[in-house]
Amino acid sequence: MDMTTICADLKDELEALDAIVSPLDEAAWNTLTPAEGWAVRDQIIHIGGTDRTAIVAAAEPERFKAEFLNADRSSRIKRIEAETASLDGAGVLAWWRSGYQSLLDLFLELDAKTRIPWFGPPMSAVSFATARLMETWAHGQDVVDALDVDRPGTERLRHVAHIGVLARPFSYQVNNQTMPDAAIRVELVSPAGALWNWGDEDAPNRVYGDALDFCLAVTQRRHLADTDLRIEGAAAEAWMTIAQTFAGPAGSGRQPGQFPKKR
Repeated sequence: MDMTTICADLKDELEALDAIVSPLDEAAWNTLTPAEGWAVRDQIIHIGGTDRTAIVAAAEPERFKAEFLNADRSSRIKRIEAETASLDGAGVLAWWRSGYQSLLDLFLELDAKTRIPWFGPPMSAVSFATARLMETWAHGQDVVDALDVDRPGTERLRHVAHIGVLARPFSYQVNNQTMPDAAIRVELVSPAGALWNWGDEDAPNRVYGDALDFCLAVTQRRHLADTDLRIEGAAAEAWMTIAQTFAGPAGSGRQPGQFPKKR
């Protein structure tokens, strides 16, 4: 994967979410989302604040380590809150757009293998950009759920699914569990009908199904019971109940039946 390709997909993901929120009136910007205590504006501010932090990490890694990496989470949150507290919905939109355009411009200047520090292990620039796409999509899901907007899956979900598979060790770590020594095969059907797969073809532990369902599950935007994923083997079952793509402590996910699958 090169930076031009991942940046094009990240740009498309950002602009797709932009198209959803740009027509909103002030009341809609304050609609509560499934994330407790977070309105639509809070979701966009979170994405925008993380984009701005990512710019510092990529452009000024030593400053990032000094000012962000060693700072507690509450101080980072207060910094963004102070920057956005006086903004109405239109102001939040303009602030977010300015940040993500700067992020895209910066990413396009980077070599794909450039190592960038972050709150977990350092990542290559291409992985860093992929993580930004994943988070944009995941928080965008909270927005579309709040607004009851239909958002069909796209082939960009491959990036989200890929992180979901690679983050398996982290899912155990963040839940203070030991990952079993068992290979897992993941086979997903993309929105366009392509077959995506990861892992040993002969692995007895397997996850099959729709790519959108898998991405919703590993980003904890849907309970497994509200997907059509087929899971075989104890190791696969254990993983999918705790699967987590995002950094930070273990997430609480969604409750079964909170978002039943539309049939």
